Amino acid sequence: MARQQGPAARRRGGVLWPLRSCLAAGRSRRAASPSPVLPHTPTATPRQFNLDSEAMSTCKMATVEATSVPDRLSSLPPEIKGNILSRLNIVEAVRTCTLSSTWRDAWTDMPKISLRDGKFTRTKFVTLVDMVLSLHKGTIEQFDISGSESYHDEFARWMLMLSSRSPRSIIIELKSRPRYRIPSCIFSISHLKSLHLENCTISLPRVFQGFKSLTDLSLKFFSSTNMDIQNLISFCPVLTNLILNYFEGINRLNIQAPELEYLNVVGDFEDIDLDAPNLKAAILFHYHKSKAYQSIPIAHDKESHVKKSLGSLSEIKTLGISSSFMKYLSKACILTKLPIMFTRLEDIYLTICFWDQRQVLTVCSLFQNAPNLKKLLMWSYPGSTCDQDQASIQELTLQMQMNHLITVSVNDFRGVDHEVHFVAKLLSWAPALEEVRIEWKGEMDRSMVITKLLALPRVSPRAKIIVT
Repeated sequence: MARQQGPAARRRGGVLWPLRSCLAAGRSRRAASPSPVLPHTPTATPRQFNLDSEAMSTCKMATVEATSVPDRLSSLPPEIKGNILSRLNIVEAVRTCTLSSTWRDAWTDMPKISLRDGKFTRTKFVTLVDMVLSLHKGTIEQFDISGSESYHDEFARWMLMLSSRSPRSIIIELKSRPRYRIPSCIFSISHLKSLHLENCTISLPRVFQGFKSLTDLSLKFFSSTNMDIQNLISFCPVLTNLILNYFEGINRLNIQAPELEYLNVVGDFEDIDLDAPNLKAAILFHYHKSKAYQSIPIAHDKESHVKKSLGSLSEIKTLGISSSFMKYLSKACILTKLPIMFTRLEDIYLTICFWDQRQVLTVCSLFQNAPNLKKLLMWSYPGSTCDQDQASIQELTLQMQMNHLITVSVNDFRGVDHEVHFVAKLLSWAPALEEVRIEWKGEMDRSMVITKLLALPRVSPRAKIIVT
């Protein structure tokens, strides 16, 4: 017959039983197997008592902490909950509704919503987007959606639901073709501050009041018309950042933006007219799929042609120009001296065909009108792809002072004479030059070209040539 335990033993056993897994393995084995009865000694009881007391204390603390976790989560202030939710993706945020009753609807006030279809089937992703847009009840500061599946059937519905939430920022990067047509409801969001669209077709509604608060506009891989893009930009009076990359249906860009500070244009266009007096940085990259430059300016109109293209760039600090846009500037008879001064221009990034003396002269004219230029980064374009035009321009004899130029980099350097001669000109024009870094990509005898470069005279005693 089992021996009955007293009240104290039962209490100790009741406390120690759930803690057996937490005790040392040796002690657990001793408790489970018969062992000889040791004589009672004064030192045994205090040791056992201390261990049991420690275990009891730990158990009580664990019980209190376990029961208080939901209470602590429930009592978190809204700003702390918002901070926690901001670190989660939308799926994880929705799952927090199971934590407690106060978390049940917490995610519906998330200011930023980011949806990616990468880990979802198409059906589940559609369900997720529908649920988020239908249940969200707070202010949406940023809505970001991207995916590779086709959502053309759902897109108009999603955009209508989104526009009713009056988001401050929208990012749409849905990759599947055909392009997504942006519905008119998006153009009615009056408080929109940032709009990033990719793989879309833009057609303004008949009644367009403009985006009075929009400061950031980015359009990539899109189609539109000359007039729609012109009106879209001009009806954004506080626009400061503008990106137009890889577009179709637009051959003449007319950019009227009084507050614009940053401009990035990559596309197939014939003409560009800039009116942006506060522009600080501009990247102009022209590429053409078919025959371009249909509107060649006649000689007496060359000054207005350059002013139209570069007139608003007089205050910029950074300028990037592609080889094709350089050719666009140099078509017809380029002026020996440009009609615009770039007094604040410090950094120039350009792609140039050194074989095309017309482009070289255009670049030199640009240098001459940028007295505070400090950094020059160039990519050499191979002569086989350039429409060389040297008949009307004699050997370059222009002399100038580039007193503030410090660093020069030439990438894709092939070591031909045209490139070496241009580096020689820079070394003779820049008294403060410290470094000319050349990235070699040629098939010629490298050692012979390096010998030529190192033998070039230079006006700056600190100028060094580095070939990588």
